[in-house]
Amino acid sequence: MAKGTTILSVRKGKKVAIGGDGQVTLGETVLKTDAVKIRRIADGKVIVGFAGATANAFALLERFEGMLSKYQGAVRRGAIELAKEWRMDRALRRLEAVLVVVDAENSLLISGTGDVVEPSEGVIGVGSGGQYAAAAARALLRHTNLSAGEIVEKALKIAAEICIYTNDAIYVEELP
Repeated sequence: MAKGTTILSVRKGKKVAIGGDGQVTLGETVLKTDAVKIRRIADGKVIVGFAGATANAFALLERFEGMLSKYQGAVRRGAIELAKEWRMDRALRRLEAVLVVVDAENSLLISGTGDVVEPSEGVIGVGSGGQYAAAAARALLRHTNLSAGEIVEKALKIAAEICIYTNDAIYVEELP
């Protein structure tokens, strides 16, 4: 399975940013250095980042978009319904991916075990370097005046210095 994704989301004040590195690896080989693992959906009002098997992540992203449509753009409700379906459906249960979903009010981590988690500090880090990036982001949140987008970029670059599955080809999206 391909791995090597780091996704980070930071909420600060009225802004939220989500970013990811560009590296995809297979075993000990770097397959791609400029992959974009962040997508804007719902007319740009929702940003989704994904980690895990790429095809699985895209399948889940499509399902999440369907849930958003079904529930008139209600991100939290769509996330809960996706997590329930993901956990209950025999074929979906085998999908290995994690979604990070943000909009103006919500920052959510959605997993195949039925989890829909909203972090208390507004920081979500997933993937190979996710915990390194999250730790760096928490420190930057507490000790700097950087914007959410700046924190995401700097924290991902710090993770790239530590995690061999994370590179510094950073892509960041921000919602006001």
